[in-house]
Amino acid sequence: MKVAVLPGDGIGREIVAEAKKVLRCLALPLEMQEAPVGGAGYEAAGDPLPEPTLGLARDADAILFGAIGGPRYDALPRDKRPERGLLRLRKELGLFANLRPALVYEELAQASTLKSEIVSGLDILIVRELTGDIYFGEPRGISKLPSGEREGVNTMRYRESEIRRIARVAFEAARKRARKLCSVDKANVLEATELWRQVVIEEATAYPDVELSHMYVDNCAMQLVRNPKQFDVIVTGNMFGDILSDEASMLTGSIGMLPSASMDEKGKGLFEPIHGSAPDIAGKGVANPLATILSAAMMLRYSLGRPAEAARVEAAVRKVLKGGLRTADIYTAGLRKVGTEEMGDAVVAAL
Repeated sequence: MKVAVLPGDGIGREIVAEAKKVLRCLALPLEMQEAPVGGAGYEAAGDPLPEPTLGLARDADAILFGAIGGPRYDALPRDKRPERGLLRLRKELGLFANLRPALVYEELAQASTLKSEIVSGLDILIVRELTGDIYFGEPRGISKLPSGEREGVNTMRYRESEIRRIARVAFEAARKRARKLCSVDKANVLEATELWRQVVIEEATAYPDVELSHMYVDNCAMQLVRNPKQFDVIVTGNMFGDILSDEASMLTGSIGMLPSASMDEKGKGLFEPIHGSAPDIAGKGVANPLATILSAAMMLRYSLGRPAEAARVEAAVRKVLKGGLRTADIYTAGLRKVGTEEMGDAVVAAL
């Protein structure tokens, strides 16, 4: 099984190293090959997604991704910035379905900024459409009006087929869980999401066993902090999903705990923690590698057909947390604070 390993920037190399350590411990027939992406890609080849990296990703059965970006790249032309490399990778490989679980481990309920009784037992899956919407819509850009004033334009677009395929992913996911799906839009204001709602309702006829509800995105943002356990699966567009999944991550205690999968229509995926490159702590050995390790578990389950090994990794993470080990982002008094490598070693020991 071929895995393209793209560590990226900032803490990316540190956290990916721990995930690789865990994967090696499983003694599976994995061939892992690294390549630069993001800022590292620009520094290596003048491109945030060098052609050899894209080729490696195309040929692989799955992609393990770290994190990209940093202030040192902010002055680059937009098409050379690290984030463009990830957006192009998603588009080139057709990775349209982003699965972002927000799971509260019992041991971390106290680490949430919300009361533990609000978040204890929380288990939400956010299904985010990943290759359409305002991030890719044309026309876009910054131009100068005849008056001399500058104007910025981005276009929110969704084709019916794009909505149907992400809706099906969400309905299928809901079938395997509590059979509740909430579709999030802004249909009272935005025509693109008015179509979204219409198409999701049409798709629901094929899933009579799934309870479908609808919610405006502003209300959903409020409900996630008011009563998050009302949700099971949420499906939404690219921009709304980006915002809501980051909000949901903080319910769990730390963004450093949450993995994600970005899937194509055939089950191939890119697996990455949802956090960024954290340049302020890069190289200090304090980053939390658990989201990346859990992303590797998702890779085993969704793309490599190894659900038993995925469950073993997830159980090992639970065991380590139950044992009281914490990186700085999830630390509470009285427990044992550890660094990136020590946390990775602990998961390996638990395996």
